[in-house]
Amino acid sequence: MFKKKPYLIVFEGVEGCGKSYQSKKLFNNLRKSGFDALITREPGGTKSAELIRKLILQDYFTKNKSEKFDKYTDTLLYLAARNEHIKYKIYPALKKKKIIVCDRYIDSTYAYQVYGKKVDKKFIDFIHKKIIKGAKPNLTIILKVSHSSSRQRLKKRKTKNRYDKFPKSFYTKAQNSFLKIAKNKKNYFIFDSSKNNTFLEKKILSIVLKKIKYD
Repeated sequence: MFKKKPYLIVFEGVEGCGKSYQSKKLFNNLRKSGFDALITREPGGTKSAELIRKLILQDYFTKNKSEKFDKYTDTLLYLAARNEHIKYKIYPALKKKKIIVCDRYIDSTYAYQVYGKKVDKKFIDFIHKKIIKGAKPNLTIILKVSHSSSRQRLKKRKTKNRYDKFPKSFYTKAQNSFLKIAKNKKNYFIFDSSKNNTFLEKKILSIVLKKIKYD
């Protein structure tokens, strides 16, 4: 028997690692198991945050590569979307003791903006202190993937955003950053998502159910 309590589960990883697929599978499996679950994503999750998402991800600068968002403007857009998401979706769901499954969250900002684009970590930490507060993840699942598997999956996407078009070196750096963030942390689990989605789906559900029960 599971006691109803708020619980925030986050999926992290580079493009093509299977985050969206596995987060949807987990959400559906939790609902089938009788849990009051909610699925969401970042950037996005609310109407206002989804509008910001479009600004962030659409490649407005295809014709003129010299014109692009400054890395701090880019970061502030992500953080603005996060503030909207936390205030209007995450907090209300936690108050209702829902289990939240989130496709990307805080660690993506550190992996991409801090490690990838060299944004000052203190800059992000300062804003996070103002907006995150009680909305910290209870469990984070990092999905690592081979570059070949990632590229293969991205080729199948009907629509691509600018983050789907970065060079291999950027994704390698980002993935290593996720693994570094997760190192020696008890609420982080790392899985290789290159093969066997069905096995991984069952493994993730098993771990999540144990964590919800005993945390």
